[in-house]
Amino acid sequence: MPDKREPVLLAWSSGKDCTLALREALASGNYEITLLTTVTEGYDRISMHGVREELLRIQAESLSLPIDIVPIPRKCSDEEYRLCMETAMRRHYDRGCRTVVFGDIFLQEVREYRENNLDRVGMKALFPLWNRDSLELSRGFIEAGFQAVATCVDTQALPRSFAGRLYDDSFIAGLPPGADPCGENGEFHTFAFDGPIFKRAVRFTKGEVVLRDDRFCFCDLVPEASEV
Repeated sequence: MPDKREPVLLAWSSGKDCTLALREALASGNYEITLLTTVTEGYDRISMHGVREELLRIQAESLSLPIDIVPIPRKCSDEEYRLCMETAMRRHYDRGCRTVVFGDIFLQEVREYRENNLDRVGMKALFPLWNRDSLELSRGFIEAGFQAVATCVDTQALPRSFAGRLYDDSFIAGLPPGADPCGENGEFHTFAFDGPIFKRAVRFTKGEVVLRDDRFCFCDLVPEASEV
């Protein structure tokens, strides 16, 4: 019988929130999912998360899902980013895709930005985590057996020592007052490397920790030799 699942894109940053959104989408059984990720040209890393493209591909393979990697220029302007994404969306629209899934939780201006940009190409956005409690989501992620590591920390919100830490109960308990447990305001970004929807853990070692723009602290994750 033909596959009647709806083809959808899932905006994939490699982190915990999009992993939770992916779990929700997979559980519905209604979607044929392709991951979509932007990677900065020259650096070959996921924008803001700083995760290497090769590790991203290993992660997608462990999830048994196809991935579309969209290159964006260094120091990408908002307009350049919009055009890159619009080109990618139109390509998938021509293949029958009409929906993009996002892991956003509560930032209304971000939701409206995504919805307005998708409307340009006749597509719609789906937000499976919308208005859920951040603390409940964070605890649910851990209790379900998912694992993630903090790859980027905004040092205006958190001490740089959080970069490279496992995202666990002690990580959440140690957050400063006012910091969102899911980092929804950009306090930190993560890389998810194991859990119930992974066929195996993504293996890596922690590399150099660097501060960029006098603000963002990145922990490099290096794929283990057996993964390459």
